[in-house]
Amino acid sequence: MPADINQRFLFDGTDVRGELVHVTQAYRDMTAAHGYPAPVRNLLGEMLVAVVLLSGTIKYRGRLILQVRSQGQVPLAMVETSNEGKVRGIARLSPDVTDFNEDFHTLLQDGTLVMTVEPEGGERYQSIVPLLADTFAGCIEAYFAQSEQLGTRLSLAVSEDQAAGILLQQLPPQLITDQAERENQWQHLAILGQSVTAEELLNLNSEALLGRLYVQDPVRLVDQRQVMFECSCSAARAARSIAELGSEQLDYLFEEDDVITVDCEFCLAKYEFTRESLSELVRGDEPSH
Repeated sequence: MPADINQRFLFDGTDVRGELVHVTQAYRDMTAAHGYPAPVRNLLGEMLVAVVLLSGTIKYRGRLILQVRSQGQVPLAMVETSNEGKVRGIARLSPDVTDFNEDFHTLLQDGTLVMTVEPEGGERYQSIVPLLADTFAGCIEAYFAQSEQLGTRLSLAVSEDQAAGILLQQLPPQLITDQAERENQWQHLAILGQSVTAEELLNLNSEALLGRLYVQDPVRLVDQRQVMFECSCSAARAARSIAELGSEQLDYLFEEDDVITVDCEFCLAKYEFTRESLSELVRGDEPSH
């Protein structure tokens, strides 16, 4: 079974690039403890693969975040990745729903997709598009058609314990400048790419998968990086978020209880603070024992 990887590939002599993503452990680590219903878990799996695929299209140090908001059964779902391949994600479910539906538009009725790039030391960039297609992959393709005007094709596959996907993207003209030739080349590679099956995506490694899809095309594997679940929460961050409540609110909370508890929604870690340990962490000191 393929490892948790993000693999880039190129077609020699063309202006087309691609990304492959396969996640098993990272997908399990992100979703298992939450006990999501299967349709919600599958949605998060698709979003996880998509955000990692898209991170390969951006030159940045920082975070890429995909977020969907809706009036449906899943009011909020978000997944993010760092440029180092560290991922985390979460979904919030409608409390009125007991039977979650596989139908994309039922899960995400009247939904919008928000894509956010947060570069280190740079300006935050965000774009918003409606979720009009019938699949999450289709919504990403529509985003690129509308916002970037780049030919982009995605295929995503999710099972109970793994998720995978492939992205193809047409680059600005460099090697091939004739428009008709560019379009023929792109259509040829995109059609072959979209012939991939879910079983192939989930069970074949990069070499075998590309060899099966592109028997006669000069495809070359290049950069590969690991994908891993890692939450960015910490005791210090939790302490700073509490301190921002202000002294009056803090006094009230500590009058109610000697310990304030903060739960991380992503990894379910719990942080407990006394008044003294909170002050030490906010100052940047090591907490007392």
